[in-house]
Amino acid sequence: MSNKVYIYDTTLRDGTQGEDIAFTVEDKLRLSEQLDQLGASYIEGGWPGSNPRDLAFFEAAKKLKLKNARITAFGSTCHPNMKPAAYFKPLISAETEVITIFGKSWLLHVKKALRISQQQNLDLINSSVRYLKKRSSEVIYDAEHFFDGFKDNPEYAIKSLIAAEQGGADWLVLCDTNGGLMPHEIADIFKELKQHVSIPLGIHCHNDAEVGVANSIEAVRLGARQVHGTINGIGERCGNANLISIIPNLQLKMGYRCIQNSQLKKLSTMSRLVDELSNQQPRGNQPYVGQSAFAHKGGVHVSAVQKESRTYEHIEPEIVGNRRRVLISDLSGQSNILYKAQELGLELKAKDTVTKQIVKELKDLEHQGYQFEGAEASFELLMHKAMKQHKPFFKLIGFRVIDEKHPRGDKPYSEATIQIEVDGQQEHTAAEGDGPVNALDHALRKALYRFYPSLAEMRLVDYKVRVLPSNGAQQGTLKKNGEYTGTGSRVRVLVESADNDSRWGTVGVSENIIQASWIALVDALEYKLSKEQRKSRKRR
Repeated sequence: MSNKVYIYDTTLRDGTQGEDIAFTVEDKLRLSEQLDQLGASYIEGGWPGSNPRDLAFFEAAKKLKLKNARITAFGSTCHPNMKPAAYFKPLISAETEVITIFGKSWLLHVKKALRISQQQNLDLINSSVRYLKKRSSEVIYDAEHFFDGFKDNPEYAIKSLIAAEQGGADWLVLCDTNGGLMPHEIADIFKELKQHVSIPLGIHCHNDAEVGVANSIEAVRLGARQVHGTINGIGERCGNANLISIIPNLQLKMGYRCIQNSQLKKLSTMSRLVDELSNQQPRGNQPYVGQSAFAHKGGVHVSAVQKESRTYEHIEPEIVGNRRRVLISDLSGQSNILYKAQELGLELKAKDTVTKQIVKELKDLEHQGYQFEGAEASFELLMHKAMKQHKPFFKLIGFRVIDEKHPRGDKPYSEATIQIEVDGQQEHTAAEGDGPVNALDHALRKALYRFYPSLAEMRLVDYKVRVLPSNGAQQGTLKKNGEYTGTGSRVRVLVESADNDSRWGTVGVSENIIQASWIALVDALEYKLSKEQRKSRKRR
């Protein structure tokens, strides 16, 4: 049997049924091009006739020049009270090479949803496939709720597949629509089916029991050669089977051929693109592509990975377009620091006094409430300072922030005044903002532009504040009896900044939110300027 597995992506249709997920026509066209480059065989674009957006997409998609994938239109078997010519007109008008329709395999739906006889349903499946097959080069039949239907009445579920097969379907796709099946059930049912149908089988799983990926893989192991899923597993309720995990699992772990090995490197960027366009926060611990998928925090782990990556990594991260990260925290040992130094091109050795100083300072700062896992720019500055390789780019003389709210319904008014010194020259300026921190950020940049014009391309991308718990050593005030008061609550501010080339995170901690923000903002600017300085030195 061929080891080729055809990837059927339904992100643009099934994925958009997820809560808070929506794509514009332009989004769907862009995703189609990227899915094609990833190597998907089918891209299910939507349901023509169900909404104006899908109609517009299929019209625009006719101009796409895809190399690997075929755009697929989706619909259902004919309505019992309509003629096929009228019912299928929007589906055929989409002019796609492939049409996919779903039909009922579960008698519960035949009786309760369609309210027709068992035979009428079988006739609808057969006649719908037959009608479409005469007007399309390829017809895929999705057997909706097949596994639930099989568990309820195996004989009827199989009859529904045979009706589609006799109608001329090219593929029979078995759907775990409610997402509650277990892998061992998939195995038992697939073994039974081989005795009754002869055309190729596919699998379409949802993830309500969090085994959508496992069920899809088990189906392939037992003969399925078409796998449906979405990027990042987005979809209705708990989502669909996640192609981001399915593809590398099948290809790297089991020897199946889904896409080209070179295309595997696109998995990480594909995942991030779907998150970006659907306005979702990327899941850091997502297997293969998540930011934390190859992140190491414990000193023992880092030490081992430096010697042999296989000690704590199941694949090389670059294969799927990801990268190894060493996290800096109070769990870090010298191995973490040395790895980070090597990554940054800094010369540090295990026995150096400065290395021990950095480890101690790191642990002290984290004890106070600092966290460097999302603020690697702050940690890089810490290392440069410890190694006497960093000179501040400006000196603060002072700042003042005003935040006013008048009785009328206007928004609060925020203004910051700041005075700084650069190489003996002083600058005194003010700026307004949407809030006190925004005003301070604007005022600081305004004061620095005269000295450092490159700051004009820098922008603040994200700003997060966390109030640290008021108990424990890092937040309270130590009494003589060894207990802590709860009056010293602190806030941790994480700032994400970006320029035309990169993004970076910085952190500040204080009992005062403005002071914590100031620390993070200064680090962000210092990092940008030090980066420009290093570039300039290299050019020389």
